[in-house]
Amino acid sequence: MPLHIRPARQDDRAALFNICLLTADSGTDASALFSDPDYPGLVWSVPYLDFAPEHAFVVDDDGEAVGYIVGTPDTTAFEARLDAEWWPQLAKQYAGRTAKAPFDAKVLDRIAAPAHSHPGVVATHPAHLHINLLPPAQSGGWGRKLIEAELASLRQAGARAVHLGVSPTNTRAIGFYHHLGFEEIERSEGLHLGKAL
Repeated sequence: MPLHIRPARQDDRAALFNICLLTADSGTDASALFSDPDYPGLVWSVPYLDFAPEHAFVVDDDGEAVGYIVGTPDTTAFEARLDAEWWPQLAKQYAGRTAKAPFDAKVLDRIAAPAHSHPGVVATHPAHLHINLLPPAQSGGWGRKLIEAELASLRQAGARAVHLGVSPTNTRAIGFYHHLGFEEIERSEGLHLGKAL
């Protein structure tokens, strides 16, 4: 079957971990930067499969996910749920782990002391999303199609505006988001782009 978009399923869990790892260095392979290949997915992809599955979609290539988009219409409520149900279980599971690779601390610190989204960003753009694509899905408009599916899903859930974070050095991704109507709304440690729905 040719590439197509479908809702994410629980059996996509391993693929979401893998795609997140292979794109976690500003869109490129971060395998050498994490000592545990699951680390990036614990923060930026898999929790959405558990806590916001209705807003999770994948690009399917003959039954295998080669790209995903995840998000939530209410960032504050989502983060509160993670605080109650996600981070505590990870804190137990990963207790005693120390950083052994360059990016490990980004995840281990988040597990130990969960960070929350920029309050000014969430006040004006309460929804958020994450998108990552492997090379087979990086052409042919699949990124745009995933964004369109996610924005429709968030809009249907009542979200009035959405934001996303991107590395200021990822100029290719920034150009892609600008082309889709996202505009810069905040720049501090990273860059936040937003779009009204």
